[in-house]
Amino acid sequence: MPSFISLTFPNPSTELHPIPNAGVDTDFLIRYARTLDDYGFTHTLVPYDSSSFDPFTIGATIASVTKNLKIIIALRPNTLFPTVAAKALATLDQLSHGRVVVHLIAGGSDVEQAREGDFLSKEKRYARLEEYILILRRAWESPDAFDWDSEFFRFNGFSNRVRPVNKTIPVSVGGSSDEAYRVGGKLADIFGLWGEPLKETKEQIDRIYAEAEQAGRKEDDRPRIWVTFRPIVAETEELAWARAHRVLEALQANAGGRKSAPPQNVGSQRLLEIAARGEVQDRALWYPTVTATNARGASTALVGSVETIAQSLVDYVRLGAEFLSIRGYDNYNDAVDYGRYILPRVREILAETVSN
Repeated sequence: MPSFISLTFPNPSTELHPIPNAGVDTDFLIRYARTLDDYGFTHTLVPYDSSSFDPFTIGATIASVTKNLKIIIALRPNTLFPTVAAKALATLDQLSHGRVVVHLIAGGSDVEQAREGDFLSKEKRYARLEEYILILRRAWESPDAFDWDSEFFRFNGFSNRVRPVNKTIPVSVGGSSDEAYRVGGKLADIFGLWGEPLKETKEQIDRIYAEAEQAGRKEDDRPRIWVTFRPIVAETEELAWARAHRVLEALQANAGGRKSAPPQNVGSQRLLEIAARGEVQDRALWYPTVTATNARGASTALVGSVETIAQSLVDYVRLGAEFLSIRGYDNYNDAVDYGRYILPRVREILAETVSN
């Protein structure tokens, strides 16, 4: 069965109804996290942004109020020295009884990276990411002190006594560039993709697997695939599409007609190229939300009834996706609807397939 991922929201602010300068709403965060736990989500991603909240603190709060939900900490290698990150992640892993995953972000925007003092080229950022993963794994798995001396990191005699519960912590990498495929295929436990049509998603999965094979990884050791969508669901197809167009109007209104510079990261460029081919791809993959936001982050919608959305997600599971990340535009209420209707129906369809 696939794992289901949500995104953590620290307050009621949404893309459709933003609350300017909203701080952490502790009651909302706890209620949201417990709702994910109660409705069978397996993971929640705590995102990273140069101007936003600390993921480790948010993640520790989530861990303290949930029982099963795994916490995916988004981390940029330029923000935390790898030996410090290894201990911080392992500490949170112990506090949560082994419920931590780390999602490492090389950085898709030079402007965003520069805000926190990172001026490396994209190619260099991925080379640094590769070293970062190697250091984390060695710090978690080896009892021996070790040195490191490279272009990006230098230290002597580091010894880590803070061990993850399960001896290591799953490492996730995402992206759609050659560098992302290479590093993720070689080293990642999980590889994250944004929602693209089935054909393009299959091509990306094949590319990741090819890089894994090139790195000497066996078939049972390949990265597990994570795909992200923004489902817009309602009781009927007609109601779902009506809701989708209301969402689009709100996104466009919030953009205020502002022209954004073309995105630098390959993933966003790919989404915009696909959007130019037509509004609807496959069963229910809807792209106007991509163009309305200039492909800012995960922005591909799935539109339809519960059955349509569930069948669409199952298509990706059959393609090889083991993680389905779904979040909506009415953050809390959508999570409830997904938990009540989408997650059970996906699991039911897949169970029926196995029994037949």
